[in-house]
Amino acid sequence: MIGNIHSIETFGTVDGPGIRYVVFTQGCLLRCQFCHNADTWEIGAGKQMSVSEIIDDLKTYLPFIESSGGGITVSGGEPLLQIPFLTELFKECKKLGIHTTIDSSGGCYSSNAHFQEQLQELLKYTDLVLLDLKHINRKKHMKLTGMPNDHILEFARFLSSERVPVWVRHVLVPGITDDLDDLSGLGQFIGTLKNVKKVEVLPYHKLGVYKWEALGLEYPLKDVEPPNEETVELALGMLTAHVNYL
Repeated sequence: MIGNIHSIETFGTVDGPGIRYVVFTQGCLLRCQFCHNADTWEIGAGKQMSVSEIIDDLKTYLPFIESSGGGITVSGGEPLLQIPFLTELFKECKKLGIHTTIDSSGGCYSSNAHFQEQLQELLKYTDLVLLDLKHINRKKHMKLTGMPNDHILEFARFLSSERVPVWVRHVLVPGITDDLDDLSGLGQFIGTLKNVKKVEVLPYHKLGVYKWEALGLEYPLKDVEPPNEETVELALGMLTAHVNYL
């Protein structure tokens, strides 16, 4: 089984519990204005790697991963664009007792029967989903990402109904995702989910601007500065106000 891979980070510490072996897949449907991995957007590009290649490399880091309570995280791009590959990878990981995590925006989620069948199979081998909720307001979500959020919120509800543990993540962008009414609305939505283990507010940063420039793209948020600590704490409080943790 072959996947299109952008890159691999062998000692990730921010994409799930413990030390993570992080696989960044190639391809994404969203065009988030704050994306720090714009070079992962193109579908079908990247380096082709087999499941066995990744597993062989992963094994060399197992002592560090296991001692830290870590595992493997597949991010992107959007991992759910390559579900068959991801399923085979996670099957092999579970044979080794490795904790498995998907970092997804749900941007390609569909109620299509074929997609649902593949997703249900994948979730048998998935321990955790890092669920990226960009914006609760539909129009603002379209402006921010190029897509509406209806199917993304449906994905969140689906994971809740299946009791798949999630860490909800929200990127806090001053002037764009920090409106108090929007944060309150998102917090209320998160409160309806029955599978939340953790909520994270990720402060906006400019670390990926150079990638936009290298791709010949104009970075749309060049005048936006990162939020201060007080604003981040306020947002976290609003997003967790109604949560009943799993």
